[in-house]
Amino acid sequence: MVGFNPDQTTPLSSTQYAIAGAVSGAVTRAVCQPFDVLKIRFQLQVDPIVKSDVSKYWGIRHAVKSILQEEGWRAFWKGHVPAQGLSVVYGIAQYTSFEVFTRLVWEHLPEHMTREYRPLTHLFCGSLAGCVAALTVQPLDVMRTRFVAQGEPKMYRSLGDAVISIWRQDGVVGFYRGLVPAVTQVAPQMGLQFGLYSLCNSIWDVTKSNDSVLPAVLPSLVCGSASGLLAKLIIYPLDVVKKRLQVQGFEKARESFGTFHQYKGFVDCIVKVLAAEGALGLYKGLAPSLIKAAVVAGCNFCVYDQVVYIMSR
Repeated sequence: MVGFNPDQTTPLSSTQYAIAGAVSGAVTRAVCQPFDVLKIRFQLQVDPIVKSDVSKYWGIRHAVKSILQEEGWRAFWKGHVPAQGLSVVYGIAQYTSFEVFTRLVWEHLPEHMTREYRPLTHLFCGSLAGCVAALTVQPLDVMRTRFVAQGEPKMYRSLGDAVISIWRQDGVVGFYRGLVPAVTQVAPQMGLQFGLYSLCNSIWDVTKSNDSVLPAVLPSLVCGSASGLLAKLIIYPLDVVKKRLQVQGFEKARESFGTFHQYKGFVDCIVKVLAAEGALGLYKGLAPSLIKAAVVAGCNFCVYDQVVYIMSR
């Protein structure tokens, strides 16, 4: 079970929770990277995602076909190295801090409150853990987004080249572009995801039959997928704004992808997207993003729970 459990007979150390978070992040990233590439390509496309002469991508099937023809199958794993690093570091930071926060809640609040309102405490602790993780991995997230966003010819030849180029062009600030919308997005998303996961597990425990023979991994897989999908649907516009801000100053590598807009900041980006693309502009890439969110959260919680279970035996 995700979160501090006072009834656990063999408590795990912070290092063991970090290992579980790293494994879940690595496995999930390897499986779900293609969904991330599609999502980011759609989010960064200013032109409508419909069949037209000006639009680069018309939909999921057209995007998949275009990417395969123009860049090959490897393009679906563009930015995988920084993304994998991001996922591992994010998993470590998120789950380790979440376990710490939930333990502190158990130690400082009455036991009946922490048991009765477990989904709410997980919502609060999940928000804090998400902020810690987002701040930790933001430089990697910026590089991942730029690797995925660049077309041909490539602006960055390697991870080291990207670090040097961003440092020379923008300094430290360049590695933290989009930090405000990132934290604004991740706090409610992770809070909702952990809170909904706890709630879904409670509902599952109440509704399942005593003679159930379902696989042990199924509850975490189903509950994780449901929590990830619902949380992403609620906060999705913030994800679009974050991605748009992360590729500012990256115009040259985006020339083959259509129109490119300059944004002065978080609010300016929202205003310009609404003015130029309408409310639906804040939901570009929603379909692959929801699929990805469900798969990622389900896989993430499932792998984490299983690793924790194995280490606690």
